[in-house]
Parts: sequence; C-alpha cells; structure tokens
Amino acid sequence: MATLEDIGVSAAINLLSAFIFLLLFAILRLQPFNDRVYFPKWYLKGLRNSPSRSRALVSRFVNLDCRSYIQFLNWMPQALKMPEPELIDHAGLDSAVYLRIYLMGLKIFVPITILAWAVLVPVNYTNDALEAAKMVANVTASDIDKLSISNVPLKSQRFWAHIVMAYVFTFWTCYVLLKEYEKVASMRLQFLSSERRRPDQFTVLVRNVPPDPDESVSELVEHFFLVNHPNHYLTHQVLCNANNLASMVKKKEGMQNWLDYYRFKYSRNRSQRPQTRTGFLGLWGAKVDALDYYIAEEREEVLNDPNRIMPAAFVSFKSRWGAAVCAQTQQSRNPTLWLTEWAPEPRDVYWENLAIPYVSLSVRRLIIGVSFFFLAFFFMIPIAFVQSLASIEGIEKSLPFLKPVIEVEFIKSVVQGFLPGIALKLFLILLPAILMMMSKFEGFTSLSSLERRSAMRYYIFIIINVFLGSILTGAAFEQLDSFINQSASEIPKTIGVAIPMKATFFITYIMVDGWAGVAGEVLMLKPLIIYHLKNFFLVKTEKDRQEAMDAGSLGFNTGEPRIQLYFLLGLVYAPVTPILLPFIVMFFGFAYVVYRHQIINVYSQEYESGAAFWPAVHGRVITALVIAQLLMMGLLSTKQASSSTPFLIALPVLTIWFHVFCNGRYKSAFVKYPLQEAMMKDSLEQASSPNFNLKPYLERAYVHPVFKGDENDDDCERCLSENQEADAENVLVPTRRQSQRNSPAVSRAASPSLSEEVRTVER
Repeated sequence: MATLEDIGVSAAINLLSAFIFLLLFAILRLQPFNDRVYFPKWYLKGLRNSPSRSRALVSRFVNLDCRSYIQFLNWMPQALKMPEPELIDHAGLDSAVYLRIYLMGLKIFVPITILAWAVLVPVNYTNDALEAAKMVANVTASDIDKLSISNVPLKSQRFWAHIVMAYVFTFWTCYVLLKEYEKVASMRLQFLSSERRRPDQFTVLVRNVPPDPDESVSELVEHFFLVNHPNHYLTHQVLCNANNLASMVKKKEGMQNWLDYYRFKYSRNRSQRPQTRTGFLGLWGAKVDALDYYIAEEREEVLNDPNRIMPAAFVSFKSRWGAAVCAQTQQSRNPTLWLTEWAPEPRDVYWENLAIPYVSLSVRRLIIGVSFFFLAFFFMIPIAFVQSLASIEGIEKSLPFLKPVIEVEFIKSVVQGFLPGIALKLFLILLPAILMMMSKFEGFTSLSSLERRSAMRYYIFIIINVFLGSILTGAAFEQLDSFINQSASEIPKTIGVAIPMKATFFITYIMVDGWAGVAGEVLMLKPLIIYHLKNFFLVKTEKDRQEAMDAGSLGFNTGEPRIQLYFLLGLVYAPVTPILLPFIVMFFGFAYVVYRHQIINVYSQEYESGAAFWPAVHGRVITALVIAQLLMMGLLSTKQASSSTPFLIALPVLTIWFHVFCNGRYKSAFVKYPLQEAMMKDSLEQASSPNFNLKPYLERAYVHPVFKGDENDDDCERCLSENQEADAENVLVPTRRQSQRNSPAVSRAASPSLSEEVRTVER
C-alpha cells in the first residue's frame, strides 16, 4: 500500500515529467520547421503562412530570437485570452462546450475541496479507529488513510458531519449542473439561430423506403414527398451501397495521390508527358499516357462498380421549417416505413453504415450489447492481474530475483506510487479502438453518433473495470489474509475500510493520467515525429504535405469518458477521503488550459453537432453522484451508524428526480428544432437573400465522396441519382404505376394520401 512518502515520490516524478514536457513544447513550438505541427488549424483556415519561406537559411529551421525563449509559459495566458463567443466562431460550439466540462469540474470541486478540508479532514484525523483495526483485524493503513472516514470509530456521532456534507455536496453539484444545462441549452439555440446556411438544416435522412414494383427508389421518394410535402420538397439524393464502395474509395485516394504527382511532374517538364505501363505496378504492359490512364481507370471502376441503390435517401426541402416538420413527424400510417431523422452535416456522415439494411440494426445492436457485457466483465481479470504485478508483492512473487532491488526505498516508492497508475493506463490503450469498432458494427450513420455511443460504452467500462474493479481487486487481494482469518460477519466491515484505502491508487492514477498525460498531449510528440518522417520521405505534392499535417480532433469518444472518471472519483471520495480532491482540482485547471490551447491552435473538428452531446454529459455526472451516494450508504452501514445512515436514502431519490426535471426542461433543445425558430430563421434569410437559389446548393451536398468531382460525367449522374426536374407549382404528380382499376396489385408503398393523389392524376 502506498504511503505518504510514496505519493510524494509519484508527485515529484509526474510533476517533473509534466515540466519537461512543457519545456520541450515551449522550445519546439518556437522553431519554424515545427510550425505546421503546433499551429495546423491556422494553416487549414488559410490564416498562417510558413515562417521558413521568408527567412535566411538558418532562421528557416531554428528560432534565433532569444527573447522568445524567456517566457516559455506565455502560451497559457494566450490560450485564455480568446473570449468564448470568438472561440465559438473560431472552433465551433462543440469545442467551446467541451471546454465547459472542465470549467464545470472546477465550479463543482473547488468549493467542495474547501469545505471538505475545512470540515471533514479535522473530523477524520482526530480519531484512532485505524490503530485499533490494525490490532484486531490486521488491516494495513497509511498516513493518508488517517485523513479518511476509515479513521472514524464505529457508531460515532461524527458521521453526522459526513452525512451533512454529502447533502451539501449533492445540492451544490445539482445547482451547478442545472445552471450549466440551462446555459448550454441557451448557447445551442443561439448557435442554431445565428449559424450560417448549412445543408443539414434543410435535409432529412429517410430510411426504410418500401419497395415498389412500378417505380425505382428515386422515383418513389420523389413521388412520396411531392405528394405529402408538396409546398416544401425540393430535391433528394438516393444512397448507394457504401460497403461495396469502401475499397474503391481507398484505392481512389491512392490513385489520386499518384495523379497529383504526375500532374506536378508534367507541369515542370511539359516537353514530355509522363508515361506508365498498364500491367501490375506499372512494370509491364503497353505504355500509355499516365494522366489519361489513371483518370480513365478511376472513372471506369467507379462506373462499373456493382452498387445497388439502397432504400434510403437524403431529402432536402425549400425551408428549415419544412425539414423540421418532416424530421420530427411520422410520415406513414405504418410506423416502420418512411422513417425520418435529421440528416447529419455532410462531413459528419459515416457513409459505410448507410448501406446496412435498417431491419438488421436491432439484431446488430443486440449482438454488440451481449459482446460488450462479456468484454466489460471479463476484462476485469487481466486488469486485476496487471495491477497485481504492478505492486511490491506481485513483483517479488513473479520475479523473486528482483527483490533486493525493489526493497531499496526509492525504488519501492516508485513502484508503489507510480507503477500501478501507468500500468492501468497502458492496459487501456487499445480499448477505445475496440469500442469504436463495436459502434460502427451497430450501424450508426454519423461520426458524432459513433463517438457518443463509443463514449457511453467507454464510461460504463471505466465504472466497472477502472473504478469498481480496482476497489474490488484491492479488497479481494490485498486483504485476503484478513478475510480468511475472520468470521463472515466481519468481512463487510473490512471491505468498508478497504474502499477509502484505495484512494491512494487513484491518486497515483490521477497524477499519471491527469498531470503528465495532459502535459504530453500539448507536446504532441507522436504527431511531431510522424510529420517530419512523412515530410522527409513521403511528401511529393502539396496534398501530401496537407495530409502529413494531421491536426487531429478532440476525440470525444475517449476524452469525455476520461473526464467523467474524475467527476466520479471526486464525488465518491469527497466525503470519504478528501485528500484526493486537490489532485482532481489540479487536473481540471491544467487540462482546461491545455485543451483550450489545442482547440485554438491544433484541433480541427470533423463535424459540428451543436453540443448535442451535453445531455449525455449531464447524465453521467448524475450517475456518478448516485454511485457516490450509494457507496456512502454502504460504507456507513459497515460503520454501524444505524441512527444516521437512513438519512442518506433521500439523496439518490432527490438526485434522480432532479435529473428527470432537467431532462424535461432542457433536453428537447438538443433533440428537436423548434418550428418557431425554424420559421424565424427562414423569414430572416428570405428577407436578406430573396434571390438565393437553394437547389444547386443542396442537390449535390450529399453525394457520396467517391463520386464528387465528376459533375460533368453524365454516366456518373445516372449512377448516383435519377432526380427528375419538377415544377414547384405542380401538385399533381405523374406516376409510372398502372391504373388501380386495371391492376389488382396495390402498391405496398401507397399511403392513403398518396393513393388518392395517384387516382386523381390517372383519371
């Protein structure tokens, strides 16, 4: 078990690591040849030029201005200078609201830390329960544990202080959550009302289009919406089988890279057009013009790919109001047909999953649900094994020849105070990729929904394995001798004492992940190395240089669950072991500055969801609060505080009621678009741009990326879409169906309104 000295050694190691990372970052970011690594966002926006172009030879690579090295931490105040409205314009609402999670952590835990240290630390420290437990149950404890609730004797009246503080912490947390929910909901509505025109504001995704014997999917979609939305339907884009296109897209990207290379080569030597052979890797076969060959091969593969049209389409409307009505209402008498939802913005679409049949989604999600259940619970076994090896006893048992080295005080402090946290962090590296693959298999159609789903599972995994798993393995393995030598009635008491004792492990984990880990994020060592390797060996064209400059993104699926772990640890240990709270506060403050800098200068978001993730953030903090309350009740029950423990029963009930209230009051702003707001924005836009032609803006917005750039190819147009030009004033829609009076077969796609309109036309 880690002692106060071990925690001090771990803190020194992690603080030193963080300082070294920050010092290296301060030096590397000033060098001109690293400018594209540490400021890629400004290059992508076209607001920054490479400083190496207009300088002397040496100055192109090394910054010779000594004054710039003096204030090596000046990037921190610079990151805080940009006001939030400007940050939203610069990086988007998603990034700005993501930063508010860190601010919310500071708002919650700074007052809680002050109260806990002022009230609970003196209450806990002025007792001697652990000294008595050592003699009776042979329970090990450290100086840190004396500051926890474990040091309060059984049936003590001092537990009333912990109960009162539990209520205070809960009410304060709920108050902050309420204000943040209200603020973010207001920010979202303001963002949507002031946002510039985007295709997804006018477009819905229609799925499960029923088959029809007389009409193609494209004709059927156009017919259905012209009849049922005659005044608002504008255009549509039928979806192709993205799964069959996946390999072609990758191949096209590689071919495009060579095409750009040949064009660049030819532009410098126009006397001879580049040639290539048609055989394998260009090693044999007839010589042909390289430019024409790669263009023809690329288009031929696109046109001859055996894609099948999917029973789904992106349908665009003349107004936001029309799109909102369609996206938020049931389209057919049969609730399983003509399913509509808001379309993600074009860059947010995950095209591969649009080819998955809608009827298979439920089966896929059931399979993934069962798989995740087994993954979450069986993953606890290797985690427990790794953590057992990352201890003095585990190493001495597995590698006995290292015992003389490990017994050295400094090495022992490093092992106990640093190794468990780093071992757990390393063991979880591959988990986000596994969870993202599971989310993709489920069939979500946007990157934002994939990340939110993966984040939800990652959070559940963290609760089960990182939090509960660490506590249970600690109680089960570290106190095993005590369990064997005592009666069954004493075991719950031992577990109750062991839970707050595990705070030392979580303190080491916070320092590894929240201090050194965050400092490593701003250093960006991996992107730095990869960029220079690519730039030296692989860059042939400007496109290569742009791709080598990988700005990355926030990574909501990994970053947000990690933040939620700190909320969970802070809320659980606030009334139990308050010494952990300053480490939590330091994480939130440091991470806020670092990620604000990264969002301003580095990260380029792949999509903009308008902070649609906030209800999930709110719900996970509520979950952490309820877990903390239940664990507090269980802990006090082991302390025989029968007169005071029942007063905690109301806390989870009130917390759940508060969660229901908040969702009822604010969640609709994140899942629905008010018709009033839509009409207002349409009216303002009509007044400001009365002659804007919306159809050309929308009709190719949702073309699959593999087909973009072929606007002049008629065959591509026929392969992608069979859009028919329709007169906006014509409400009678021609159809290829035979007359209902002559054909006994009734179209399965016909709704009552559709069939009546068809009969009117045919008569």
